[in-house]
Amino acid sequence: MLSLKTKLVAYGTAASVVFGIASYKLLEKEGPTASQKNEVLAKVLMQGLSSAHYSPERLDDDLSKKAFALYLERLDYNKKFLLKSDVDQLAKYQTQLDDEIKNGSFKFFDLSMALLNKRLKEAEGYYKEILDKPFDFTKDESIEVKPDKIKFATSQAALKEEWRKYLKYQALIRVADAIDSQQKADTVGNQEAKKTPAEMEAEARKKIKESYDDLFKRMSQLENEDWRSTYFNAFANVFDPHTEYFAPKEKEDFDIEFSGTLEGIGAVLTEKDGYIRVSEITPGSPSYMQGELKAGDMILKVAQGSKEPVDVQGMRLDKAVTLIRGKKGTEVRLTVKKVDGTLKNISIIRDVVVREEGFAKSLLINGPKPIGYIQLPAFYADFNGTGGRNSGDDVATEIEKLKEENAQGIILDLRNNGGGSLQDVVDMVGLFIKSGPVVQVKSATGAPAVLEDRDPQLQFTGPLVVLVNENSASASEIMAAAIQDYKRGVIVGSSTYGKGTVQQFFNLDQVLPATFNAVKPLGHVKLTTQKYYRVSGGTTQMRGVTPDIILPDTYTYLKYGEKEQEHALPFDEIPAAKFSAWQSPSLPMDKLKNASKARVSNSATFSLINQSALRLKERSESTLRSLKLTTYMAEEKKNQAEAKKLEEARKSIPQLDVATLKADVKKLAADTSASARFSAFTRNAKKDLYIQEAVAILKDEL
Repeated sequence: MLSLKTKLVAYGTAASVVFGIASYKLLEKEGPTASQKNEVLAKVLMQGLSSAHYSPERLDDDLSKKAFALYLERLDYNKKFLLKSDVDQLAKYQTQLDDEIKNGSFKFFDLSMALLNKRLKEAEGYYKEILDKPFDFTKDESIEVKPDKIKFATSQAALKEEWRKYLKYQALIRVADAIDSQQKADTVGNQEAKKTPAEMEAEARKKIKESYDDLFKRMSQLENEDWRSTYFNAFANVFDPHTEYFAPKEKEDFDIEFSGTLEGIGAVLTEKDGYIRVSEITPGSPSYMQGELKAGDMILKVAQGSKEPVDVQGMRLDKAVTLIRGKKGTEVRLTVKKVDGTLKNISIIRDVVVREEGFAKSLLINGPKPIGYIQLPAFYADFNGTGGRNSGDDVATEIEKLKEENAQGIILDLRNNGGGSLQDVVDMVGLFIKSGPVVQVKSATGAPAVLEDRDPQLQFTGPLVVLVNENSASASEIMAAAIQDYKRGVIVGSSTYGKGTVQQFFNLDQVLPATFNAVKPLGHVKLTTQKYYRVSGGTTQMRGVTPDIILPDTYTYLKYGEKEQEHALPFDEIPAAKFSAWQSPSLPMDKLKNASKARVSNSATFSLINQSALRLKERSESTLRSLKLTTYMAEEKKNQAEAKKLEEARKSIPQLDVATLKADVKKLAADTSASARFSAFTRNAKKDLYIQEAVAILKDEL
């Protein structure tokens, strides 16, 4: 059987043929010019979607209408720019978008940009005029805050009124917060001069205006090409919510997010008032090691090696970042203005920058029978083969460190883990089972492929708890499902997200011949090519993984997950794979469930969490907000009182006795920044109610 990585490469080659066959026929034999890039991109993208997607859609009027609806929603989600007349004008094209793609036309897109840019200029006038006058918070009026319940304004006057309420609501929140903060300061004897409500209101308007000045400046810097990705993705997302087009820069950012590494200088940048500023230096990065670039420095110019510098003042942040990032070993020269006003030229050699906070880390929970805790934020992997880290290897390392300290049980925390590398899931499940199938993967046609752990060696044989929540998705769900099907451990928490599809990236440049070089780079498409199934035969698609032991969660009653996404692929089942469940020892599941249920029932904190979840559900359904200060503050005080009950209950919980692993102590002692981050991780783990219940469950089993 092919390994997963081999299978993906093999499939990618076949898909390249599917993409490429049609691509060669797009334009003249001599190839397109740069001005024809968008026509080529649209046709290659749609050919790939229609030919290689797991559940392909026909490029017809029905798809056109669906893409139109998605694009309109993303163009003006809050309905604060376009008028109904604009929407009506655009709607004339809603069954013609498929024809435009086929003909290489962008009339609809160009019209949408013209209308949006016109309305942006008008809206800029609205907010400036509205924020120039005080708001009356004694007037009894309200605002609808859920975009789905709002209709597009029928006139400029009506839209301006929507803006008035929208800005008033933001000012109301700021004023209420200021009053609340001042009242709290009074209770502790703060002697600072008190502000009047009028002063608070004026300050709120000033801050909001500054925020919108910045927002509209950034929006004015957006080019049509930035919006074109949104347009293409409206088509892609009709196929399913996880099929996406990535412009070249977006793909680079995606790789950084999932690998935890990038090649650059290791400085976090922000843009304010037209200037690029350094907000943070990443510990251990080239900037950190070079030592001259500091937080607060303003970057004025960027030069590549010995080339002429480029002025970045007034430049969009993403474009400046592109200039500063670069390949390992190359030189970038920065002209910076220091905090004291002096100018300095700084030369930095780029290198691989590692984001340590995104990697697996562990703690030991002390007791007569110590328990190991591993937090895994993502199933990260070195997708580009540049020598980066893989989550499977890292978790194996953490397990060995825990075994050296006699950990009798392990908690693997996959909460808020959105997924990542499927191969690392297979490797990781293999750490806890002898051998056998981990997941079944099925393309649109043909029999399912069974991805197996073939290594009979077990790295850990003790009791295992896997923590999950509603943000545990994709690869996390495969991991939890496999452990559950094998009865190898106890899944604890809340039902997972419900993403049971497999995506693959295709570089669109690689499916076009050299005659198309003038239009490259085109970017990538992330395409849903397969669905995955549990070894027991069901898919996690739409339904997720239901924990063996369900714990109350703040988001329990909210509409959330894959099942709430537009155009999500349906749930289905296939025959189970052949596998042998864990036998030695078998899980006393009924005993563990009953003991946990008793603890949760007697827990005031879990009871308050459930009450909080019910309030959150009620608030999400009741979306009309008062714009009267006294009414708003009364509601907020009620919410704060309920939240304080939960906060106080959490404070009263005895903290876990946790320890840093001996293998980590020396490393952390040599890096004060890493040590500070690890201390924060430790503090949070000590008082985490869900980790505490996981510990109690393991103790019941031990």
